[in-house]
Amino acid sequence: MKLEQLYNLIGPDMKAVDAVIRVRLHSDVALVRQVAEYIIQSGGKRLRPALVLLSAGALGYRGAHHHELAAVVEFIHTATLLHDDVVDESDLRRGRQTANAMFGNAASVLVGDFLYSRAFQMMVEVDDMRVMRVLSDATNVIAEGEVLQLMNCHDADVDESRYLQVIRYKTAKLFEAAAQLGAIIGGGSEDIERSMAAYGMHLGTAFQLIDDVLDYSGAEVETGKHLGDDLAEGKPTLPLIYVMQHGTADQAACVRRAIENGGRDDFLLVLAAIRSTGALEHAKQQAKLEADRAAASLDALPASQYKDSLLELCLFAVARTF
Repeated sequence: MKLEQLYNLIGPDMKAVDAVIRVRLHSDVALVRQVAEYIIQSGGKRLRPALVLLSAGALGYRGAHHHELAAVVEFIHTATLLHDDVVDESDLRRGRQTANAMFGNAASVLVGDFLYSRAFQMMVEVDDMRVMRVLSDATNVIAEGEVLQLMNCHDADVDESRYLQVIRYKTAKLFEAAAQLGAIIGGGSEDIERSMAAYGMHLGTAFQLIDDVLDYSGAEVETGKHLGDDLAEGKPTLPLIYVMQHGTADQAACVRRAIENGGRDDFLLVLAAIRSTGALEHAKQQAKLEADRAAASLDALPASQYKDSLLELCLFAVARTF
């Protein structure tokens, strides 16, 4: 399954969003333009903007605000990536050098701030208090998630509930906001709005669970990042937590040491423990459960091609290899 197929229905809308992004990236400051264009043009799945468009379409929206809001969501996401890569000291994303590797940490942080503030300028222009509340709340929760993840790094006592809290805050919240925005501008009822928010939250959780699986099983040419990056940063993700709970004492001790120390010295031993305990299969199963919950949240929507595409995204989130 390819994203291009899923996006066929919203192809013209996605082009319109790209046009908005190009216009709104303009700044009189050359370095801002250079860094922002580098990160925006470096690829990416554009899942979050697509959620805004598909959700609005599923509710019969035919205006133009969904293009602006999809671009706002992408700017917020891009800003988090810029800041993430600085915090994580990453040098590779989507198969290219990260912005901080290219332009330095200071430029990446400051351009991330520019994208956040530009996003807020754009959401104000939509002139809908509920839209502003959803996006401002989401941005705040995402920031809390970043701090929670930082606190969890090198902590081998993080359990599944703490791990899932980080996912809900850091990743799933923007998926949730994107789907909810479509319902708001599409004039959906409060029940529909809640259902779309739940859809986005569960889809985002499934997406991140598979991201954590791919950190130990993906092909670097497809994922665009180094295998074992999470381990090197001391991040206790679900595959590692599962090994510590279900592996042998030696396997648990190895994973604990790797989390606490960071780096890649124990990567092969950790990888062997992950494979022998079925940790990746467990994480995939949890992702499927989340995707199934996302799909069930769409029951309240009327039948349409947009709804079909939203359902197909649930399958893609679990089956993807990048």
